[in-house]
Amino acid sequence: MAHTSVKEFLKRKNVNFTAKTYFIDALGAMAFGLFASLLIGTIFGTLGEKTQIPLFLTISEYCSSATGAALGISVAHALHAPQLVLFSAATVGIAGYAQGGPVGSLVAAIASTELGKIVSKETRVDILATPGVTILSGVLTAQFIGPGVSFFMASFGNMVKTATEMQPFFMGMLVSALMGIALTLPISSAAICFMLSLDGLAGGAATAGCCAQMVGFAVLSFPENGVGGLLAQGLGTSMLQMGNIVKNPRIWIPPTLASMATGPLATCLFHMENIREASGMGTCGLVGPIGVYTAMGGTPQMWLGILLVCLAFPAALTWIFGQALRKAGWIQPGDLKLDL
Repeated sequence: MAHTSVKEFLKRKNVNFTAKTYFIDALGAMAFGLFASLLIGTIFGTLGEKTQIPLFLTISEYCSSATGAALGISVAHALHAPQLVLFSAATVGIAGYAQGGPVGSLVAAIASTELGKIVSKETRVDILATPGVTILSGVLTAQFIGPGVSFFMASFGNMVKTATEMQPFFMGMLVSALMGIALTLPISSAAICFMLSLDGLAGGAATAGCCAQMVGFAVLSFPENGVGGLLAQGLGTSMLQMGNIVKNPRIWIPPTLASMATGPLATCLFHMENIREASGMGTCGLVGPIGVYTAMGGTPQMWLGILLVCLAFPAALTWIFGQALRKAGWIQPGDLKLDL
């Protein structure tokens, strides 16, 4: 009886202890918080350095300082936090980011938001109780858990980066394929790369894989979706194809094979690097290529790498693989159709 009451109470409070809630919804929203703060600030910073416009550099500094707050609010919003909890999440995000980096913000925001939702509107002093509980629980979580999870993620990320430098061919292929798959899945490759601090050669491999999925699906589905689909997937997200992938998983083969080919090209031939903020973005708003430019400084090799690894090779390889699968009957007309 008591168990049923607790279950009903949590349902009324919209508290859902599911993997989808925390690893898909919250993580995906975190990527938007990252984009709206640190990532756009990095772009402004790059523009400021190249154009010597002071305003752009000032904006970059403000964006950077707002990163923790943006992450906290984005996670709380994804968890459908009421207003007082949502606004309090800004403080929690700052504390989490200071103590444990992006993972600290994620963990602290999740814990405090769920507790804040439980307390919200349950007392006559809601204006004090709700933000008080949200902020206190968030800061405590940040202090006790943040440093540990941040150390683990940084260590794992360093291991991936070191392995990529030691074995650029095989790790380039692996990182490219996995990050590309993560980008198309309803999780956030951008958040994963950011939490792992995946920059340098590993960041370049991740960029290659993400670009392969986005450009690949855009080109592969062009007969069904036309220019609208080309732009929506090539500059937006390949996640649009997830519904079709569920119906026919074979349509995922061509862009994934393309990512396995372009990853080693990025690491071994063009020595492509990226910053952690942009390595998981692919061609979304051209953020991936902009990050490569920020990391490598505009060399001729860099421009050739962007042109071939991020655009030309994914398009050509995915189209070739796709035609082979169409002839084999694995991909049928309409399998990649989007409702645009």
